[in-house]
Parts: sequence; structure tokens; C-alpha cells
Amino acid sequence: MKASRIAAAGAAAGVTVLALSAPAFAHVSVQPEGAAAKGGYAVVDFKVPNERDDASTTKLEVNFPTDHPLASVMPEPMPGWKIDVTKSKLDKPLEMHGEKISEAVTKVTWTADGKGIEPGYFEKFPLSIGQLPEDTDQLVFKALQTYSNKEVVRWIEVPQKGQEEPDNPAPVLELSAAEDGHHSSSDDTASDTDSAEQASADTAADTASSDSTDTTARVLGVVGIVVGAAGVAYGVLAGRRRTNA
Repeated sequence: MKASRIAAAGAAAGVTVLALSAPAFAHVSVQPEGAAAKGGYAVVDFKVPNERDDASTTKLEVNFPTDHPLASVMPEPMPGWKIDVTKSKLDKPLEMHGEKISEAVTKVTWTADGKGIEPGYFEKFPLSIGQLPEDTDQLVFKALQTYSNKEVVRWIEVPQKGQEEPDNPAPVLELSAAEDGHHSSSDDTASDTDSAEQASADTAADTASSDSTDTTARVLGVVGIVVGAAGVAYGVLAGRRRTNA
């Protein structure tokens, strides 16, 4: 009996610990769909859970880092949500694909025009972003989550390595190493030229092979005709000899 009571008490304590610790894990976060490589582009999802039992999430505001601005930010259309993209002037213009960019997206806001995220549910808010910086290992996005009861939860505390996670951590996007295999435009041009030359050589070879095949077929056809004619002539002569005999 004592053993069963101890086990039951331990199970109850475990459930209580999980119940108390669950809210700490349910926060706004960001994850890439695939890789988020430095210097490249990525599609990222902001995952928003509803932590309230009596209210729906009706608004999400994601603020973009100003120390590493992104020139290209494109949201995916989402039924039931109105999307606003805010751009601001940059203190220091960016250079992208040979062009200078003087403004960048500093905030994206999703506002529900329906029920929003109801209790017991979560939703993902996708964005295509780039060009990702090459001089940092992560990007911090501070987010504000608004509920239907007007409550606002500010997910703005920056997690620090070696320390416990804060109560309201900001979404952090970890960047992977730059992908290999990128070629310069001159390399691409050379590659295209080599491909064109190879295709031309293959075409010439195919043409020569086709001409050779046609010539062989014609020769064989003529030989066949000659052999056939010789056979007919031989048959006729043999028939005459038998008749004369």
C-alpha cells in the first residue's frame, strides 16, 4: 500500500510540475521552413499559440531588427487576417544585387477580421525574408500578441546564452552557415558557353551519324537489289537449260 501511495503521489507531483511549466514553453517563436543560411533567402513561420482560455488572439505585431535590416520581406496571404507591412528609412542604405536600398521593412502586423486564434489552437504566420545577413548567427524579432479582451503580451525579452529563458522571450531565428555552390555571373556565363558548345558538338555528331546511317542503308539497299536481280536471272537461265535438255 505504501509503495502504491508513493507512486500515486509522485505521479500527481509530476502532473503538477508539467501543468506549472507548460505556459513557459507556449510562446511566440520563429522557425525556418528548411534552412535559413547566411546570405540567402528563407521562408520562416511565426508560431503563435493561444495561451488564454477565455479570449482569442486577434493581432500579432512582429518588429524586425534594425541592426540587421532585411530589404525583402513578403508575407503569404492568410484567410481571416489583414496584413500590413511597415517600411522605414534606413540610417545606412543597404546594397543588394548592385542596387542601394534606402528603406526596409521594420514591422509586419496581422489583424484578424474574423475569430482569430481561438482558445486551444495555434497558427503559423509565414514570411519570405532576405537577404539574410552574413555577419551574425541569429536575428531577434520582438513580437506583441493582442487578445480579444484587449490584453497585450509583449514577447520582447532577448534570451541570453548560459542563462535561463526569460518569462517573455522574443522569437529568435538561428542562421546556418552560408551554402556552398554559388557561382559568379562570369562562371555562369562560361558554363552556359561550354554547354552551348557541347550541345553544338553533339548535334554535329548526331548529324554525321545520321548521314552515315543513311549512306549505309542506301548501299545495302542497292546491294540487295543487285543480288535479287542476279537471283532472278539465274533462275531464268536454269529454267531454259532444263527446257532445252
